Amino acid sequence: MQRIFSQCIKELSQFRRNRLTLALAFLLPLMTLIIFGFAIRLEVKNIPLAIQDLDNTPLSRAYIERLFATNKFIAPNEQVQGYKAPEVLIDRGLAKAAIIIPSGFNAQIKNGKASPVQVLIDATDTNNARVINNIIQATTRAFLRSSKIQPILDKIIPKTRIWFNPGRRESLYIVPGVYALILWVYPSLLTAIAMVREKEQGTMLQVYASDLSATELLLGKGLAYLIVAIGQSLCIMIIGAVIWGLKLAGSAMPLIFGTLIFTADAVAFGLLIGVRASNQNAAIQVVSLIGFLTALLLSGFIYPLSNIPFPLSLVSSIVPARYYIDITRDAYVRGTGWAGVWFSFGMLVILGLFLFNMARTGLKKMQLL
Repeated sequence: MQRIFSQCIKELSQFRRNRLTLALAFLLPLMTLIIFGFAIRLEVKNIPLAIQDLDNTPLSRAYIERLFATNKFIAPNEQVQGYKAPEVLIDRGLAKAAIIIPSGFNAQIKNGKASPVQVLIDATDTNNARVINNIIQATTRAFLRSSKIQPILDKIIPKTRIWFNPGRRESLYIVPGVYALILWVYPSLLTAIAMVREKEQGTMLQVYASDLSATELLLGKGLAYLIVAIGQSLCIMIIGAVIWGLKLAGSAMPLIFGTLIFTADAVAFGLLIGVRASNQNAAIQVVSLIGFLTALLLSGFIYPLSNIPFPLSLVSSIVPARYYIDITRDAYVRGTGWAGVWFSFGMLVILGLFLFNMARTGLKKMQLL
């Protein structure tokens, strides 16, 4: 035990003296948190909508007002007027959708007849096109019913209640996911660089010649960077609480223990990369490619896990960030506690032991060469 703690203290001393490493450890995670926290938005807003009202009656103007009252649409800089075709605005990228209200719109409806309204949607982004189409259709139905133009004929009228996040704050979904991304990439990157640096400086040969075992070496280095990772987690969670107002929805214990195990997994992953990589550039590339991309795309951070096709869906099952995201989003949104995250916690323990054992086995083989 004494040798493990001695190795840990030595590693922390080297870490403290390297200003570049300090910046990598704390400044870059904060920058990543701020960029991802503010830049990623999943809800479509401020959609430029062009209107060509050829009827210009109180009913047509009320319909237009109802569309903009959804707070989803904004008027483009240039409106369609006179003979100008509305598709010009879509072609020039000034509008994502256009609505053409024909002349006689009010008269047709007052006479009990249907009046077609033409809707043009830019489907360059198919997902946004579906969202725009659904918003316009739902708003049109609501307008018809509120104006008593169309009677309520539905036999079943659902009354929806939004649980956990009634205000639909995107930060409650995005920021806890960013925590997982940061605490997976940066601790593993720091640990991998520290391991490879020992090889490049030749000090690893001295370790091989000593009676320090592979397990003791890895535990000593891992403990040092686990302490650093815990400091990183405290920093980003405090910043998240200050900037986005994130508050725990339930018990803090699953988040505390989950963060401890997840950061240990990240450190174990960094040890594995450090043992296998031959230089710092290779270590950085592997962490960036395998660590960052899998945590970003295969963890459920942005895209639902159900959308991941086979066989990548199998890979997502061994991505630790996937399970930590479940823990963080439960802690800040649902608040179900251990009953809702016990499986994710268990998977983090299993994956961490597997990664550490792989690193220990690889280092033992290098010692025997």
